[in-house]
Amino acid sequence: MFCDARTVLESTIEQVLVTAINTTLKSRDSFLATVQNNIATVLSMKNDAAIEDIEQRLNDLQIQLLKLASAHADITLVTKEIYRLRDEKQKAQVENAGRDDLRKRISEMSISLRKQSTVIKEYDEKLVQRLIDKVTVHEDRFVVVFRSGVMVDFKRLVCEICNSQQPMYISNPSFLI
Repeated sequence: MFCDARTVLESTIEQVLVTAINTTLKSRDSFLATVQNNIATVLSMKNDAAIEDIEQRLNDLQIQLLKLASAHADITLVTKEIYRLRDEKQKAQVENAGRDDLRKRISEMSISLRKQSTVIKEYDEKLVQRLIDKVTVHEDRFVVVFRSGVMVDFKRLVCEICNSQQPMYISNPSFLI
């Protein structure tokens, strides 16, 4: 059996990661301001009021259900509404948990960037594990996604001198929230 999958050298991936981190560090001030705005946006999206409204409506329906049941009346519509509201409440709680996780990741990256005073010169496994979520290798580019949602895109260019592919930074960091 022959595998024709293309490979990328580990040193190339490390170079891409170092460049992605340094790109973010170089624009640290504007990046951190954007991170703070993203945190504020994430926090403002909470569904706490919606959940409280659902809980109040569920309490009202449960009282109504007890009254209908004690009067031997049809409880089908009230029961269906209770189940629907429970599902809606659960979805809102899941969304809140996802936002809390995103806020935590953004905050952790912000703290890491504040601690990192200078650009890094060589690959640091611990720093990469703290900051990077994933690297996607495409035929013509690399995409580095930070844990905070920041994405840095690199185009693979062919060197005219040695005919090898070199990663080259081609876009500003963008936010995926």
